[in-house]
Amino acid sequence: MMEDLSSGILYLVGTPIGNLEDITLRAIRILQQVDTIAAEDTRRTGKLLQHLQIDTPQISYYEHNHSSRIENLLARLRQGAKIALVTDAGMPSISDPGYELVREAIANSVTVVPIPGVTAAVCALAASGLPTYRFVFEGFLPQKNKFKKERLDALQSETRTTIFYEAPHRLQQTLKDLGASLGIERQIVIARELTKIHEEFWRGSINEAIALYETSRQPKGEYTLVVAGAIPEVAIATEAELITELEQLLKQGMTRSQASSYLAKISNFSRRKIYKLAVEIVS
Repeated sequence: MMEDLSSGILYLVGTPIGNLEDITLRAIRILQQVDTIAAEDTRRTGKLLQHLQIDTPQISYYEHNHSSRIENLLARLRQGAKIALVTDAGMPSISDPGYELVREAIANSVTVVPIPGVTAAVCALAASGLPTYRFVFEGFLPQKNKFKKERLDALQSETRTTIFYEAPHRLQQTLKDLGASLGIERQIVIARELTKIHEEFWRGSINEAIALYETSRQPKGEYTLVVAGAIPEVAIATEAELITELEQLLKQGMTRSQASSYLAKISNFSRRKIYKLAVEIVS
């Protein structure tokens, strides 16, 4: 995309979630060229800028001051400034107050340009081994027990793979809460310290995860939890319904094999039968 240099632009710049080599060439160029960098933590972003030998001035923009900062940033954008919004790690506005600035920028006809970068949720999902063709991102769960339980209870019948973020000091309780609401036999992948030296993936049931962190492992680092979806009750009864759903899944990008395996779980049709229909549809 060619940016219009005559008007203000808000760039959403993805930054590394751990390994500094994950910064993109485009992100480096934008951070060099903008007038200001609005950073969640100027000290942390300062280390990245120092590593990249970039001296663009920064202004803080984080959870506890974003309301007072938005009008100032919007005024500068309306006057033609180029501003890069960055979070401590990953893409701005994902589980981040950058959303409010983006919303207001759009409402004020300011151009918003995403500069792609690493996202912990997608990295963890891609390497989880759980189904990836449909998924739900929940981010951080509410901290108050009542609201947390309500959120998890609402996900009991969710058939898509679900992704959560969690801090180390809340991990053990969250695993117990997941087990209570979703069932202790549900499969989970616990991704820790993604892209860093101590990157780790643990795979097993929620019950096994609870036991692991109660007996032999102390939570350390930032966590991304990838939880398998619920196995749905039989929902497809006729061949006509099966073909309709199969066509939709194939259009969404599933392979014939993936679609056949998925539909075999929610219908009374065999995987072999479904795969044969998939071949006929594609051909």
